[in-house]
Amino acid sequence: MFRGRCRVKNVLVVDDDHNICRITKLYLEKSGYAVVTANDGEQALTQFEQLQPDFIVLDIMLPKRDGWSVCKKIRTASDVPILMLTARGHVDERIEGLQMGADDYLVKPFDPNELVARVTTILRRTMIRTEAAVPAHLYEVGSLRIDALSHDVTVEGQLVALPKKEYELLLFFVRNPNQVFTREDLIAKIWGWDFEGEDRVVDLYIKRLRQKLTALTERKVDWNIRTVWGIGYKFEGPDAC
Repeated sequence: MFRGRCRVKNVLVVDDDHNICRITKLYLEKSGYAVVTANDGEQALTQFEQLQPDFIVLDIMLPKRDGWSVCKKIRTASDVPILMLTARGHVDERIEGLQMGADDYLVKPFDPNELVARVTTILRRTMIRTEAAVPAHLYEVGSLRIDALSHDVTVEGQLVALPKKEYELLLFFVRNPNQVFTREDLIAKIWGWDFEGEDRVVDLYIKRLRQKLTALTERKVDWNIRTVWGIGYKFEGPDAC
């Protein structure tokens, strides 16, 4: 399954203490995460809607809207992992946070290295659980989804009608991401060694695929059948290394 292996994970850190936000951001970024911060509950929800983060570090005691309320609101729309920050000895806060859908909690004051370790562990666990829940015949690359059983191809939920060879070419690319294939390779895999036409037919089919799959959205697509000049073609998605 070509999904989520190498893309930089976005973390939203929410705390009204600017120093905690600054230090947490520093340590997470040193560990390879992209970090956005918020200092009150309303700002947290705005950032969540705009960013759609992969992880949220959420303090409970916040201005405008407390962490419990923020967690509850987010849980109506997303199962993004949430690590809640609680005051020392406030057991009830931890219990309430977990009951509202938080994945874990960390007591203040905390070691930033422990926070990074918990974020990494929870994300890894979530990724394994998510990938295990996706049937083997489904391929998802950003907004592109292929069902190898029904042969349905969708972009942002919209069905794309593809002739047999275009579908087979796309599925081959998705099953073999980040690898460069020459025209001869693709002819052999899709059309067979006994194909007697010109190898430039590959260029035509790739051009058609690009046009059909990008016609359904006004946004820039998060995948690409990239031309590797002088060699051939390579399929890349948002998770490409």
